Amino acid sequence: MFPADALADPVRRAIVERLADGEVGAGEIAAAFPISRPAISRHLRVLREAGLVRSRVAGQQRIYALDRRPLAELDAWLERFRPLPVTPSAPPGPAGRLDALDTEMHRGRRARRARDHGDHGDQGDRDDRSAG
Repeated sequence: MFPADALADPVRRAIVERLADGEVGAGEIAAAFPISRPAISRHLRVLREAGLVRSRVAGQQRIYALDRRPLAELDAWLERFRPLPVTPSAPPGPAGRLDALDTEMHRGRRARRARDHGDHGDQGDRDDRSAG
């Protein structure tokens, strides 16, 4: 199974995130989710089959740990899609979209003022310069 397939489920992603900090017992993992222990066991089995986690027995407890190798392979696969395209006029992410929205709002206000006052913006200045 491709690691991305195993990570498609939000519960499995949350388990992987939890294991990123170190080993965790199966009981502790199960206690962190509002679903049954058998459901958590199925999620852990999918993660094991995908090679994302490994387990060991310590006494009566099963301890899980993250295996980062498949994540490195996934990251290498994702590398071909980087860098993400960025519009030249705005930085990436929500801040860039908000900047673009702000720019459009200002343009709209300028256009309304020009229309309401019979102003043609900078066009009149350009015509005066070219006439002289």
